[in-house]
Parts: sequence; structure tokens; C-alpha cells
Amino acid sequence: MEQRGGYGQFCPVAMASEILCSRWTTLVIREMLMGTTRFNDLRRGVPRMSPALLSKRLKELERAGVVEVVTNANGTTEYHLSPAGEDLRAIVLGIGSWGQRWVESELSLRNLDPSLLMWDMRRNLNPKPLPKRRCTIQFLYPELPETRQNFWLVVDGSSVDLCGFDPGFDVDLLVTSSLKSMTAIWMGLSAVRREVEAGRVEFDGDPSIANAMQQWLGLSTFAPQQRMVS
Repeated sequence: MEQRGGYGQFCPVAMASEILCSRWTTLVIREMLMGTTRFNDLRRGVPRMSPALLSKRLKELERAGVVEVVTNANGTTEYHLSPAGEDLRAIVLGIGSWGQRWVESELSLRNLDPSLLMWDMRRNLNPKPLPKRRCTIQFLYPELPETRQNFWLVVDGSSVDLCGFDPGFDVDLLVTSSLKSMTAIWMGLSAVRREVEAGRVEFDGDPSIANAMQQWLGLSTFAPQQRMVS
């Protein structure tokens, strides 16, 4: 790793922190632990990180032996965690579990990001409760600027695609929600039924898909954690 004001201690905590505690680094590792291997997909998981800084962090992690750069058969560059990187799984997920348990929900819900929310929903969606055909589910967040209001999840078998533009398919279900309500559902801080009953989530379309939303949504990896604060 490049020298940038290290801690000057031989303690393994200090040495590991010099690698892992630079801004965005643990989030990049989080994305890779979730199976992301391509640069543009990594960007979708950290949408507020500049491409230049992402490239820099990947190079730093490669030099530290945490990331391996692989060129696949069609010439595409991919980033994979090395054994040292995989060994961080329990640590990074443990940080997330701690945050889910001990960070106040209102504080968490101040950090709303529709792109990250929809990307997370796309990779955790469970297609089994959905009809055995292509399904297009549109999400509308009316309070956002017009260019960021709409997202489409297109589910075809085990394939789930996320579109920020109209894919041109008939919409099976339109979900209209505040971004805060959908984030609360996703994080396990609320439930679909509760938000619908409160009038914060509305459906238009196939009732069978709407009724099964709590099942196909999948929820965050950290949602099952028992919260210790409200």
C-alpha cells in the first residue's frame, strides 16, 4: 500500500487498518464479497464514488494482495478477491451486522440512495414466488427528481436485470413508494404490509405479484439481525 500517514505501530490492528480503513475501501470489498467482479458493476454498488477513486482503491488492494485482476476469455477485466480478501468476509459482514444492530434506524434512513437500493434489490431478489414468465416490475419514487424517479426490475427465470430507463416491456406491477419507506422495508426496519396499510406504498397491476412482494423482495443481507436500538 502507498504510504499516506500510517499509524507507525506493529500491532496487527494498526497494520490491517492501514489497508482497510481508507475511504470507500470496505465498501468496495463488500461489493466483491457480494459477487461483483466488473468495474462498472462495482460502480453501481458505490454510486457516489468517482471512477478515478475506485480505480485507485482497486490498485491499492491489488498491491496489498487482497484483490486479483483477471482477464477472462473474451478479454474483459475482472476483479476477484484473493484468499486474503475472502478472509475478510466475516470481518466486513460483521461490521454490517453491528451497524444493523446498534445504529439508530432514523440515522440509517437519512442516507437514502435509490441507485444503491435498487442495485441491492436486484441482486437479492428471489424469483421463485413470481410467475414462471418474464415479469417487469416498475418502482416509482415520486419525491425524487424526474430523471431518478423510475427503475425497472426485469425478471426472466433466474435472470434479474435492473434498468434506469423504460425497457419497453409491459409492466406487470407498478410499485409507488417513498424512497424512505422502500429502504425501511429492504433493511428490515418495516414490512410491506405495514407500509401499504399506512398508505406509503401503493400497487397497480397483478395482485398476485403485489401480494407476494415480501417474499420475492429478498431483503438486505443484514435484515435478519435483531436490532438493539430503535
